Amino acid sequence: MSEQLQQAFAELLAEAQNIESRLLKADPPLDESELVEGHRWIFSLLGMALDAQVWADSARPRFVDAVGPYRKWGGDNADAFYQYVALDPSLTYRVKVWPGDAAYLSFTVYGGPDDGRNSDRIVGTANDRTMTRAADGGFELWLSPDPQPGNWLKLEPDAVVGLTRDYLNDPVRGRRAVWSIEAINPPPKAKDDAATLARRFRAARTWLREQSMICPVRMPPNTIQPPYPVPRKTVGWAAGDAAYAMGGFELEEDQVLVIEGRSPECAFWNLCLWNPFLHIYDAAYDRVTINGAQVVYEPDGSWKLYVGAQDPGHPNWISTQGHRRGLLWFRWFLPQGEVSQPTTKVIPRSAGQ
Repeated sequence: MSEQLQQAFAELLAEAQNIESRLLKADPPLDESELVEGHRWIFSLLGMALDAQVWADSARPRFVDAVGPYRKWGGDNADAFYQYVALDPSLTYRVKVWPGDAAYLSFTVYGGPDDGRNSDRIVGTANDRTMTRAADGGFELWLSPDPQPGNWLKLEPDAVVGLTRDYLNDPVRGRRAVWSIEAINPPPKAKDDAATLARRFRAARTWLREQSMICPVRMPPNTIQPPYPVPRKTVGWAAGDAAYAMGGFELEEDQVLVIEGRSPECAFWNLCLWNPFLHIYDAAYDRVTINGAQVVYEPDGSWKLYVGAQDPGHPNWISTQGHRRGLLWFRWFLPQGEVSQPTTKVIPRSAGQ
């Protein structure tokens, strides 16, 4: 068994090397900034693989940050915190959350294989609009295979992952939500032997391989696809109560992409700029995401967003931080009505002043 453990360990390390080889052979080739970001991305995936597959314990669960302003994984943004927890569908859990200043928060259970492959469907979602608050202003949510009083999500036989989402209109000064989870009927002892760790290393390797195959992502430049709601069968741990739209940009230094649209009433919406690895640029230096509470609206309630390397003199400018090309990602949580497709046009930077 020790030989199997050593082999699983070696294969996990080799997978990281395999991902780098694919980066170096990417077609079209990655530029220097994308190669720098790609190497960081490999370790971002590895960090989440260890948290989600090696350290996670569904019997004594704990939430770990998966996405935050400075932790990048799988579609991060500067307005949100996400936390990840492994679940055992045979157990009963009590989840508590103090919402802080969240404009929107939710807990989603995902179902699928438990061997490191992507969870492929949404089992259930509870958000701050559907749950009943406790007397102290927080929420208590039960997860179990059998009905529970109060807020409850059913754990179906393939339920393996829980993911929190907390979105703040002011992520710098706002108070993030505080989550806790406990298993009510856990087994008395942990299983910790060579076979168990070897299995966890293999799951981490599968996680690395599957996550890395999604990227790098390219989209047609300076366009945005039609918005779409999320079906129950999904890829990438999408939210079940959101609509999304994806696009791309490709700009010269003196050009600006103007995006025009109108958002329906919703709990929260924003636009993020991503590199090909679905990571935002460095939010510590520039605005690289913008949300509905930060946008300066037109008199009729519509909006214009300005994407470019240099400030065109408009308050809705979002910086590409010198990236010539990249991805655009819109999200609307709990939209009340249809989300219309934003329009785009490229203008000289001087025309935006």
